[in-house]
Amino acid sequence: MKIDDNLLNRLAKLSKLNFEGTEKEAIKQDLQNILNFIEQINQVNTDGVEPLIHITNNKNAFRKDESKQLITKKEALSNAPKKTDDFFLVPKVIKK
Repeated sequence: MKIDDNLLNRLAKLSKLNFEGTEKEAIKQDLQNILNFIEQINQVNTDGVEPLIHITNNKNAFRKDESKQLITKKEALSNAPKKTDDFFLVPKVIKK
């Protein structure tokens, strides 16, 4: 595929970008280089190569999901600027 002015103008319109002068030529060359690289990758023989989901065979070491009481309700509310016995008080944000 060849990157020409028509294709670049179409891509610019779709992406809502403006390219002018030397910038336009630089973008056109960069896109052509990307397509050339993809073409080069497509030529690599991958027959018999298993697809990779992860780069290594390491597994995630998850810890057991256990509920723990780290601080008490009283400790959690101790520094709150406004509170009731059991809750934080926050300013109203929804108007009716």
